[in-house]
Amino acid sequence: MKRKTMKAMVYTRFGPPDVLEVAEIERPTPSADEVLINVRAASINYSNVAFVSGKPFMVRLMGGGLFTPAFGILGTDIAGRVEAIGKNITQFQPGDEVYGDLSDCGRGGYAEYVTAPEDALALKPNNLTFTEAAAVPEASVVALQGLRDLG
Repeated sequence: MKRKTMKAMVYTRFGPPDVLEVAEIERPTPSADEVLINVRAASINYSNVAFVSGKPFMVRLMGGGLFTPAFGILGTDIAGRVEAIGKNITQFQPGDEVYGDLSDCGRGGYAEYVTAPEDALALKPNNLTFTEAAAVPEASVVALQGLRDLG
């Protein structure tokens, strides 16, 4: 029988990185329109730093939570293996290797499992590792922008 809980990096208050804690929490179950992913890699982005610190204050106004964090688990860019699918999912099957951007669907990638709508995901190219694929959605774009802007 599979575990019904999972480990996740959680935070309940704004602050420096030491407000992050590893906790055992309930494993998510996909709805009819979601994919359950066993996360194998997740990248660290500026947005995660901003959401955990609550700075600049604008991130709180943009949905990060005014006085307490709106998202208990950070992590927008992930890569992993499809564990289960909802009944309306047509693009993926259990076992598929995927990567994606969870910034529009609640985040949560700093955990063993996360659910996401299928339009937030894509099949992972075979020539990329999970770690490389997790860097594609935001981290690689920011790096490319820096190279272009600064030469």
